[in-house]
Amino acid sequence: MKIGILSQDIGLYSTRRLYEASVERGYDTEVVSYLKCYMNIAKSRPRIFASGQELHYDIIIPRIAASWTFYGAAVVRQFELKGTLSANSSASISRARDKLRALQIMGNSGVEMPVTGYVHFSRDIRAVLETVGEPPFVIKSLEGTQGRGVILVETLEAAVGAIEAMKKLNLNILVQEFISEADGEDVRAIVVGDKVVASMKRKAKPGDFRANIHLGGSSYKYELTEEEEKTAITAVKVLGLSVAGVDMIQSERGTLVIEVNSSPGLEGIETTSEIDVASEIIKYMEDSLSKESKSRKLDI
Repeated sequence: MKIGILSQDIGLYSTRRLYEASVERGYDTEVVSYLKCYMNIAKSRPRIFASGQELHYDIIIPRIAASWTFYGAAVVRQFELKGTLSANSSASISRARDKLRALQIMGNSGVEMPVTGYVHFSRDIRAVLETVGEPPFVIKSLEGTQGRGVILVETLEAAVGAIEAMKKLNLNILVQEFISEADGEDVRAIVVGDKVVASMKRKAKPGDFRANIHLGGSSYKYELTEEEEKTAITAVKVLGLSVAGVDMIQSERGTLVIEVNSSPGLEGIETTSEIDVASEIIKYMEDSLSKESKSRKLDI
């Protein structure tokens, strides 16, 4: 079996761990930059190349950066047309990366999340804030990742000013209710297939409400409640993903999903949980390919 890991850099922790886990299981494994891939689109013969060589893999594991979602998803789609099995489909990657679309899909599927507002015209800012509730508010740029482009505003006037300023930069903005009872903590769960393989709790540094580790937050081992586990798996499934990270917080009305990431970082979760998440992903892909092969034989 040949596995291709679509990533910009093998030196990245998550890429390196997936590569090591795949090689340890005896698979011919390559890391290829999706930005260096180029495609030949022709009738009934999709082809894809890098550095002058045509690429053929049984399995691909996409590690697509948010800033290159469009091209990265196109590369994944080309592999899918060739019959290659992908850890996450091109459609699900695009779906999850569009934060507004992801929230709409999850909300319509019954996944609980913070009350969220979206606005285009500046004249409607106060109206959308009223639909979200009372301040404070969390204001997010749809283009932001890893806690960046997220601010907390304490008053209605501050929220209006912040949104107007971000609108002048042509940013798309979401406004969410602030869940004070979460107390700067959130839960990260890694879902592989139909189960949670690892989880941890993160705590924001003093004076911040974002629990991201790379922003100074801390983490510790944590076992999900039954409700949290069910919520994480449901959120991933309704977006059509197979491998994903889910960020959740606890509120007075239960578990709320903050975000679903189709290329979750592995360093924090593996270090904190002491679970070999990379190997869990490779095992899942191995089983998925085996099931797909059996299904094809039965069709014949």
